[in-house]
Amino acid sequence: MELFFEIIKYTLPALITGLTAYYLFRNFFEFQIRVKAAENKNSDRKITLPLRLQSYERLSLFCERISIPNLIMRLKSPEASAGSLQYSMMIAIQQEFEHNISQQIYVSDTLWQIIRLAKDNMMAVINEVGAKMDKKASADELTDALFKYLAENQSATDTALVAIRREAGDMF
Repeated sequence: MELFFEIIKYTLPALITGLTAYYLFRNFFEFQIRVKAAENKNSDRKITLPLRLQSYERLSLFCERISIPNLIMRLKSPEASAGSLQYSMMIAIQQEFEHNISQQIYVSDTLWQIIRLAKDNMMAVINEVGAKMDKKASADELTDALFKYLAENQSATDTALVAIRREAGDMF
């Protein structure tokens, strides 16, 4: 029995010291892992923040460039027919979209869907208005019809620009 108490006398303090050391080291290492993860996240944020802001800028520019008034200003020529202007506008929208497609990596899925819907809506409006035109109509007639449509309906690019500003504002 005395031997048992002798073993307990040396073993119990060693166990308590060992468990205390284990607990302290475990908490220390877990804390260090959390600190390192926070540092990595902060470092990543410093890298991605400028990229995300640049993406919002590019998508804003995309929306401006595919808006009907800006397309007309860039693409309309005096001798153009309604069909050729319509075709040029469709090509320009598709090229702008393809040029900016990589920006989807930096924005939310919801915003990207809004951007896609704006592009699709602009193309649909141009096609819808163009389909109502006479085959021999001039580009001026198509332009007038498009401006009339815009006066009566809200542009999808305006909605997309609002969504871009809202999401960019949420970052701060």
